Amino acid sequence: MTVTARRFVVTGRVQGVGFRAFVARSASRLAVRGWVRNRVDGSVEACAEGVPDAMEAFETALRTGPSWSRVDSVHSESCTVDDSVAGFEVRSTR
Repeated sequence: MTVTARRFVVTGRVQGVGFRAFVARSASRLAVRGWVRNRVDGSVEACAEGVPDAMEAFETALRTGPSWSRVDSVHSESCTVDDSVAGFEVRSTR
């Protein structure tokens, strides 16, 4: 089975609105593994891995966000999800 791994940086009103929890729920629903965290610059960063269809749906979820958020942009690039990550983690701010 082919998997794709992408790192996303989401900007806008994405902190203090339940964005990380929304991302974790979306990832679990889509069987995507990886992590999400707030960044000190006010953005949210996620690194995720899954089958191509799941990753496409995951990116769509990031671009939508929860109802209280406002997504201005989503930057995406290749990444590697650490093998020690079994599911999807909400990490501390970095």
